[in-house]
Amino acid sequence: MAVAVEMLNISKFYPGVIANDKVSLSVNEGEILGLIGENGAGKSTMMNMLYGMTAPDEGVIRLFGKEVHIQSPNMAIKLGIGMVHQHFMLMPNLSVLQNIILGNTPTKHGLIDEKQAKNKIKKIMETYDLPVSLDEKVYQLSVGEKQRVEIIKALYRDAKILILDEPTAVLTPQETDKLLEVMQELKKQGCAIVFITHKLREVMAITDEIVVMRKGVVTGSLSTSEANTGGLSDMIVGRTVNLDIPRGDYCPGETVLEVQNIYARNQRGLPALNGVNFKVAKGEIVGIAGVEGNGQAELIDTISGMIYPTDGKIILEGEDVTEKNVRQRREDGMAHIPEDRLGMGTAVSCSIRDNLILNRYYQKPYCKNGIMNNKKLHQLSERLCKDFGVKTPDSTYKLGTLSGGNMQKVVFAREMEANPEFLIAAQPTRGVDIGAIESIHHKIMEVRDSGRGVLLISAELDEIFSLSDRILVMYEGEIVAEFKRGEVDERTIGTYMTGAKRQGDKNGEK
Repeated sequence: MAVAVEMLNISKFYPGVIANDKVSLSVNEGEILGLIGENGAGKSTMMNMLYGMTAPDEGVIRLFGKEVHIQSPNMAIKLGIGMVHQHFMLMPNLSVLQNIILGNTPTKHGLIDEKQAKNKIKKIMETYDLPVSLDEKVYQLSVGEKQRVEIIKALYRDAKILILDEPTAVLTPQETDKLLEVMQELKKQGCAIVFITHKLREVMAITDEIVVMRKGVVTGSLSTSEANTGGLSDMIVGRTVNLDIPRGDYCPGETVLEVQNIYARNQRGLPALNGVNFKVAKGEIVGIAGVEGNGQAELIDTISGMIYPTDGKIILEGEDVTEKNVRQRREDGMAHIPEDRLGMGTAVSCSIRDNLILNRYYQKPYCKNGIMNNKKLHQLSERLCKDFGVKTPDSTYKLGTLSGGNMQKVVFAREMEANPEFLIAAQPTRGVDIGAIESIHHKIMEVRDSGRGVLLISAELDEIFSLSDRILVMYEGEIVAEFKRGEVDERTIGTYMTGAKRQGDKNGEK
């Protein structure tokens, strides 16, 4: 197989930061290269240069042996490069078909030739088993379906080189398995794939070669057959990582949150929660497992105050907060790490400092008589950046300059600074590197061990099993099973997640 991509001695500099320092990597046709490393290691910067989103300050890029200067994504697309970004680049109010053909629209007699476009797209769907409705609006799709649209869009543009930036960060285990199958099929068709991920099991399962980056340089380059997860972890963070988080004895106290017979609707106006009941005690972590789209998002929104239930009550620290707004609930001791850090958790056009002080800017001692004390707010934001390992020269930088994982650290720092009695942690380590996962898991366990309550919602069953004292399973807007720590394995949980079983039915069967 020919060498599809060569990036030789690539360097990229930003004020006060060396993003890439003489980095070299290559990937062949029909090969999957795993590109791994900590958040801020320079992985996405490398791929953004390959995709023409920014230019290298030093070094050479060759495609199929020919040196190229890729000046824009449009040029990259014409050269046969496609990229599926960690945060999808789709227009939510347009249809799937419109999103796919946008910028590459076939015409006939001056009109859009939808028939030609649909024929090409349907052939791609059949070849790679990527089903999706072309007439649906993008905002109506699940996360997994949106990702399929991104991949189809790249293949529609005849991509021979495909960059996947954290493609499984937002997927359920079932959707992840499906994506890996698609990647294998693309590989068979001769596509060269660069797979950026933090999930070492996936790297070991799907890649042919692995490049490890840390602090802008390559710390390891090896064949997957020669690798193991322990050695890769050491190369990524420069030390041994332990995800077996120590935990205090399980001694649940008073109830901190009680959800009483909650009903709610989704954004389409359809029933999403159907009589949900559960409690979270102080000193425990309750994990919610389920295939994404079974009411978890609406449950989080209802508890946090983003939407109001059509029936039922939310009780926080013994007080009915069902009619209270988000700020009132936060002031009553609730904190929330949202699953969508860009859409709900942050303002990327604002500074890191502004994002960190959202809980505090109007409170004493940071504000007096309506005037903010900028010195104290700056000291607060700098301390939080240091305490939570946010990689930035200064908190006055725009949040949008950070990697996805560092953005997540900002959200986590802000929520933990409020010292909440009850924490909602929704996908808390999505798109976060293994070193940061270890740190965040420790912080969540500290909340639990200090006698406060945590509701953990995660698509990562490993995370649910690692942290939870009790596990609830959601299916079609209902709690269908509950287990204590150690009572169940992942395979059994999976049968409840798919609706094949429900506690209370004869023999557990529907």
